[in-house]
Amino acid sequence: GSIFRQTKMEEHNAQGQGNELQYELSSMQGWHIEMEDAHTAVIALPTRLETWSFFAVAKYCCEHLLDHIANNQGFKGSAGAPSVENVKNGIRTGFLEIDEHMRVMAEKKDGADRSGSTAVSVLLSPQHTYFTNCGDSRGLLCRNRKFISSQIHVKGSLAVSIALGDFDYKCIHGKGPTEQLVSTEPKVHDIERPEEDDQFTILACDGIWDVVRNEELCDFVRSGLEVSDDPEKVCNEVVDTYNISVILICFPNAPKVSAEAGKKEAELDKYLECRVEEIIKNIN
Repeated sequence: GSIFRQTKMEEHNAQGQGNELQYELSSMQGWHIEMEDAHTAVIALPTRLETWSFFAVAKYCCEHLLDHIANNQGFKGSAGAPSVENVKNGIRTGFLEIDEHMRVMAEKKDGADRSGSTAVSVLLSPQHTYFTNCGDSRGLLCRNRKFISSQIHVKGSLAVSIALGDFDYKCIHGKGPTEQLVSTEPKVHDIERPEEDDQFTILACDGIWDVVRNEELCDFVRSGLEVSDDPEKVCNEVVDTYNISVILICFPNAPKVSAEAGKKEAELDKYLECRVEEIIKNIN
């Protein structure tokens, strides 16, 4: 039917570099009628923050989120570079502001989409990594063959639904935006950046986390970078598993192509090919 006529299986890619970073983003609509996620990549923030970079995977907010964060007073703080607390407060305020903007737009447009949107972003300063989660999308920082997840759970705490939009669950009178059934306040985590330890960061929407664990994705990307110097190929292989948007950000210490890894990959491919031929032969 119509869903098959509208299916778009080709990948969309974009890439860039700067501030000692190399990024690749990839998305594919897959079997969904509309692409559910979007992305943004700003390699250098304007004015006094040229050494800062911002990346996000979200829906509506990708076009507007950075402006709401960078232009509010909580983020700007003093005349110099903002403090860690200023940045975290500015990010939270930016999310609350953009959610209110989305509410106003939904009310102005009769029948406008009131459903929710998850978002995940990373803001990189020379000294810190700021992960922000709003919903089930997730970011991973791979460091020295280990990973740090943007979803850090507090032991014993109750899970609170967090999303942009979902205004039907944000209509309790007398309650603030962070006290509704669905909150807009994101989880913001700051991580100090050591000079050489960080390898790469991955941002991905919630779809991929239904089928792969954190360490599996980190291992998959690391292995891909060790057998190919093409981050686009690595991203596309991730996207092929689900209808997602993914951003891969490589630091100077990202894995490099290894002859040994390439040899193991070729041996594995040959083994799998032989096994498939053997299985087919036995069936016949």
